[in-house]
Amino acid sequence: MTENIYDITIIGAGPSGLFAGFYAGMRKNKVQILDSLETAGGQLTALYPEKTIHDVPGYFAVKAEDLVADLVKQTAQFGVPIRLSEKVVDITKQAETGFYEVKTSKTSYLTKAVVIATGNGSFAPKMLKTDEPSVFDEAKLRYNVAEKDQFNGKHIAIAGGGDSAIDMALMLEHVGASVSLIHRRNEFRAHESSVDKLHASKVDVLTPMTIRNISDHNDGLMLTLSNDHQLEVDTIIVQHGFLSNNKDIRAWSVNLTMNRQHFLVDKHYQTSSENIYAIGDTASYEGKLGLIVEGFKEGPHAVNQIMEKIQSGQLKHAHSTSMF
Repeated sequence: MTENIYDITIIGAGPSGLFAGFYAGMRKNKVQILDSLETAGGQLTALYPEKTIHDVPGYFAVKAEDLVADLVKQTAQFGVPIRLSEKVVDITKQAETGFYEVKTSKTSYLTKAVVIATGNGSFAPKMLKTDEPSVFDEAKLRYNVAEKDQFNGKHIAIAGGGDSAIDMALMLEHVGASVSLIHRRNEFRAHESSVDKLHASKVDVLTPMTIRNISDHNDGLMLTLSNDHQLEVDTIIVQHGFLSNNKDIRAWSVNLTMNRQHFLVDKHYQTSSENIYAIGDTASYEGKLGLIVEGFKEGPHAVNQIMEKIQSGQLKHAHSTSMF
């Protein structure tokens, strides 16, 4: 076990966890960030690094990977370690000290408080289900795209009707792809502004339709839709969302009350276990919106509450203008 005792251990290196790490470091806490993934950024990095985000204050628009890079740089100025590829496998409370032992896939740490910022937990894409059994080259079916420029001049079908599907369609059209968007309903489950951009674009919107069958055709695929229309494409990208779970966290020794996949928290973002907090998408409370900016508020609030408890006499909050 690592002998040093941390004031705060943050589990999750997504946007909320990174900003909480920055704020805790700015306030001179001994803090660390743990994440099971190989890179920081959580879903922003793992699922859609090239997606443009429009609802982060201070940015007119910012690519997901660029936002993560800025957050990592912001956190690094206080020497906060970000320990990647290190999965938390258990948390136990020491009766004699009240500290928590955080056991990971590599070692164990002692910490006075824990901030859980694991988002929606582990995630896997929802698989495409065709109306009929289909046999085809599944290498031409994708659930995620790392480099969109490769689709310049290609005909791409996108299956889905949410924000991710529409964003993908617009991004690929922007790089020169011919895009067909297939959705089973006439209505889209996406932000109004995104739907407006879709209808103003050259994307071929095919609704309400499902994919009946997929077969190999020349160097690409032939899609047979529910209205018997056939569509020849180079690749199909499925954007039906993701299945997420926190089953690994449920196995921890500490008692944490959950609402489905999320942790119930009080007005200070503390969970049902003292000095264990939850922020970002993983936190559940009345009025939760699920925006990135919301996690940016929750992290500093949780840090301030922790400091008030474990470091008597500390200010309830601090402004960066007084710290630099």
